[in-house]
Amino acid sequence: MYRGLFSRSTARVRFSCDSSVHSFSRSFATASLPPDGTVVSETNRAEATLKRFWETVGISKRDDGLTVTLDMRALKTPSGKTLLLPRNKRLVATLIANEWENQETLLKPHALPMTSIASRAIDAFHDKKTCSEVRESLLNYLDTDTICFHHDDPPPLVELQHKYWDPLIEWAKSTFNIDIQVFTSILLHSQSAETRAKLDVILTEMNPWELAAMERATYVTKSFLIALALVKRHLTVEEAAVAAQVEVSSQIQRWGEVEDSHDVDFHDIRRQLGSAACLLTNSL
Repeated sequence: MYRGLFSRSTARVRFSCDSSVHSFSRSFATASLPPDGTVVSETNRAEATLKRFWETVGISKRDDGLTVTLDMRALKTPSGKTLLLPRNKRLVATLIANEWENQETLLKPHALPMTSIASRAIDAFHDKKTCSEVRESLLNYLDTDTICFHHDDPPPLVELQHKYWDPLIEWAKSTFNIDIQVFTSILLHSQSAETRAKLDVILTEMNPWELAAMERATYVTKSFLIALALVKRHLTVEEAAVAAQVEVSSQIQRWGEVEDSHDVDFHDIRRQLGSAACLLTNSL
């Protein structure tokens, strides 16, 4: 049988698909809501208490997908939907289970990037209206895209721009047959309507997992084009992070690193972009 359970004491994994496990794979959500209307789910309960309330974490087969379980109960998203992953998202399920297993006495919400991005894909991107609004929001980043605004000084920054940004802009132009303008001022500039329309078509063709990854990567890097390159697998997580931090890298070269600021950002952007990239992985 295919059994999957993370035990707090042993940190081992078992996988389960038998009926006894399925019968207990129910969520903490109830039919009635509290006075404030908040859905009672594991993620919301954990966020409210900030304490670990479960002993075991598991992965179970359910219907045509996989669920992550806490004490045999299936995780739910913040909106109350079962966090049901396709069978080919086995790696995603494993990473989510690992996030919850690694929570100790006190919950660390920032340490649940896979849970949050998978929940976002399930909660938001099966709704056409939400998808349309998100596409519009992401396309707006084109007009302020980090890699489209170049400085002519200091020299180390100019060198980094040429090294990491110019090839990425050329890739976008040739791959999607679009025109990308590069600006030297942030005032009253925008990409063409034709470019925007072509990229909107690309976003429309993305599935919920890709759109969730695109959204997170865009917000983290402040760049539509870096995010698109990551989702299309033109850039690795490390390459995307380096491209997004060109200006920071130039500042560090010139003035030195600020402790508990630059180093924290260094790891955080890689954690967030890593969750986006992992969400896109499929397994047989």
